[in-house]
Amino acid sequence: MAGDHFARLREKGITEARRLFWIFIYLWVLLALFALHKSIVLDEPDPFYHQGFVVINALVLAKIMFVAEALHVADNLKRKPLIYPMVYKSAVFSLILISFHVLEEVLTGMWHGKTVAETATALGGGGLMEISVFGVIMFVVLMPFFALREVGRDIGDDKLFEQFFVRRTRYIDSELAGKSP
Repeated sequence: MAGDHFARLREKGITEARRLFWIFIYLWVLLALFALHKSIVLDEPDPFYHQGFVVINALVLAKIMFVAEALHVADNLKRKPLIYPMVYKSAVFSLILISFHVLEEVLTGMWHGKTVAETATALGGGGLMEISVFGVIMFVVLMPFFALREVGRDIGDDKLFEQFFVRRTRYIDSELAGKSP
């Protein structure tokens, strides 16, 4: 009996770790490209300098998204056609990520000896435009993420994973069997 309970907990832990991993990978690629682009635009000597920070940021933001999903944030449109929950979740989660990005900037400013007011003023300079653009980009790039999440919810995450990462010969062979030469 205790073995069954432990096996179920282990299975759930593995499933949840997999979900967190894919959120992290998605955000890591996205944020790494942001950092690389910013380094190139600013003509920094080492465009890969910020990549370590990107990994940490992606882990933190992935955990935030993971917890928000576990709390069923923006889940009230899940029975509607795919476009509604996809756009709604993208908007809500981009606002969540922007909020935590601003919080991160404030805490970083405080770490460097600035007051909250000084950090907030700095956000209003060039930072407000940067945060707005970051928010719009996050909104757009979260759409395919949530589209795949919703499709995975409908057909099953295992089936979705299989479609992307397992050879599909079984499907192709069944299609070919139905066709006459």
